[in-house]
Amino acid sequence: MNSSNINVITPILVLYYSRHGSTRKLAELIGQGIDSVPGCEARLRTVPAVSTVTEASAPDIPAEGAPYVELADLQECAGLALGSPTRFGNMAAAMKYFWDGTSTEWLAGTLAGKPACVFTSTGSLHGGQESTLMSMMTPLLHHGMLIMGLPYTLPELMTTASGGSPYGASHWSGMNGSHPISAESRTLAIAQGRRLAATALKLNPAGPR
Repeated sequence: MNSSNINVITPILVLYYSRHGSTRKLAELIGQGIDSVPGCEARLRTVPAVSTVTEASAPDIPAEGAPYVELADLQECAGLALGSPTRFGNMAAAMKYFWDGTSTEWLAGTLAGKPACVFTSTGSLHGGQESTLMSMMTPLLHHGMLIMGLPYTLPELMTTASGGSPYGASHWSGMNGSHPISAESRTLAIAQGRRLAATALKLNPAGPR
């Protein structure tokens, strides 16, 4: 990074949906990894739940956790980490609903060329972690993003028994999020955030456009 841009802070969007808190905890760890890279800052955002009652609406500001995402967050970010719990091997409806409303950004190429990664949590160990991760990659590929995984240079990928894959960070949360995040899953999540931020800086050393 040249001296004229030394004070530029590069925002990396960490966008997640969490029901029982497990995916949120992973998002915070990924954010920790992002913040460890000088010049980068994690911007945590979430999406409102989808209501089965058509006239119901969520408040503008959630009662707790990260603010709701806005399309401006997509425009301003230099990279994206996307997370959702598993819903029958797929991303949650709330997250899918958000991406279904991003056609304006798709047409404008807002996210094209920016790096992205994905993460998830599941109630059961074999509850569809990898298929959920791959389902989240699909809209990002349509937006022209550069998908990043986790390399096997991270030894935790060979020793984990609770989550983490070459497709992205993951966590076996148990029913209602009762399992704590394991040491391996924690390390992999932080490493994923750090890798995303470092790549964003390499692709865009002048800061966000």
